[in-house]
Amino acid sequence: MPMLLALPFPWALPRLAPGARPAPRPMTDPASSDAALMALAGNGDRAAFNLLVGRHGERALRVALRILGDAAEAEEVAQEAFLRAWQAAASFDPARARFTTWLHRIVVNLAIDRTRRRAGAPSTGLEAAAELADAAPGPEADAAAAEARAALAVALGALPPRQRAAIALAYEEELSGAEAAAALEVSERALEGLLRRARQFLRSRLEGS
Repeated sequence: MPMLLALPFPWALPRLAPGARPAPRPMTDPASSDAALMALAGNGDRAAFNLLVGRHGERALRVALRILGDAAEAEEVAQEAFLRAWQAAASFDPARARFTTWLHRIVVNLAIDRTRRRAGAPSTGLEAAAELADAAPGPEADAAAAEARAALAVALGALPPRQRAAIALAYEEELSGAEAAAALEVSERALEGLLRRARQFLRSRLEGS
């Protein structure tokens, strides 16, 4: 899986007079909460925000990958999501949403928008399955499992984007119903409807194959 690197934001740094040195910043505590790091990021602290990227980058990438089914596009979406989060850091309100819920919402919206802009058919999800699959210990022992993963990937890729997003958030990332619903900007009842339709579709596809 592509690794999401810490994002450089040179335009966020204040302009200094020639020969001047930037004022030293206190060391950011890596154990700080997401909300505390976002408060620092809102004041221009790139180191604090890069801790958030390191903490949540792979999850954002996995969610984008499941929705898009393409590793390169997923990485672009994850990068864009963190860029938008950085630009909006000063307006982030932890009383309204957890950082992870807020970030998932950005990732999901960007990924779904990208699927809608595609001119061709939706991805089968085979590349996503290859990226997300664990290493196989042996060809004979894993032949059936590999076939099942491939069939599941094809079925997942055929789901509408919002249903893929619901599956990714609720089952793969194990978000609570409230968190997954908030990320998708729907009610918990609507989320359950998305999940129910997705399960029914997957079941019919997999039983048919």
